[in-house]
Amino acid sequence: MTRPPLASTIRIARRANGTAAAARMVPEETPVALSFAGTTHAVMMASPADLEDFALGFSLTEGIISSPDEIAAIEVIQDAGEGVDIQIALKDTANKRFEARRRRLAGPVGCGLCGIESIDEAMRSVTPVGKSEMMFAAQQLTESVRLLAKAQPMHAETGAVHAAGFYIPGRGIVAAREDVGRHNALDKLAGALASSGTDGAAGAVVVTSRVSVEMVQKTAAIGAPMIIAVSAPTALAIRTADEAGMTLVALVRGEEFDIFTHPGRVTEGETRHVA
Repeated sequence: MTRPPLASTIRIARRANGTAAAARMVPEETPVALSFAGTTHAVMMASPADLEDFALGFSLTEGIISSPDEIAAIEVIQDAGEGVDIQIALKDTANKRFEARRRRLAGPVGCGLCGIESIDEAMRSVTPVGKSEMMFAAQQLTESVRLLAKAQPMHAETGAVHAAGFYIPGRGIVAAREDVGRHNALDKLAGALASSGTDGAAGAVVVTSRVSVEMVQKTAAIGAPMIIAVSAPTALAIRTADEAGMTLVALVRGEEFDIFTHPGRVTEGETRHVA
């Protein structure tokens, strides 16, 4: 059995009215191996939940597959130790492509970026999100963050996990996933969207973390024209979003936010465009 994503622990709680032992829920953090054709490709520290979504989303956002149809099977195996092994079987064409990629990458020293094995892979160009006609009112951007906060049961219990959600104007947050890792949460969201057949171009990705280049790369793989974040972006993330034609909105605080790239998708209300 895969261990549940939450656990109860006893801590000493110091408060204004005194100190006492009390129970608290905390998130589990488990090593999860993503294995293709019987060979481990990456090991991530992740929350042991929505692991099929994780496998599918990781495969898509890392460019291992181009569509869910290229996966033959996903099997989640609880290891004898503390970890989980996700065995992902690829269909013939995808498997040949993956094997060629493995041979090409054989030998480089890993850079440690989200399971990627070389600097060239880490700095890969992103697929443009296209000239999406999606428009977002300013209040919808702030609404998306408020709605995502309500779709985080693990965070409500622990205060210690990230979330990624997909916001469609007029429908709200249609899918959300949580994980101790911000990249993992986004991969799980990508898998959930692919499984449900949701068009990534129909809305915006909303995240509870800062925006690094990997978050932009994964959002571009989903096909979303916008990423909305509660924290700040890195300079490389801004350049990458600009290259992809993606609108990057960050530092959403109440009714305030900053638009860093492609502000033309945002209408109404006061916004700040940071060049």
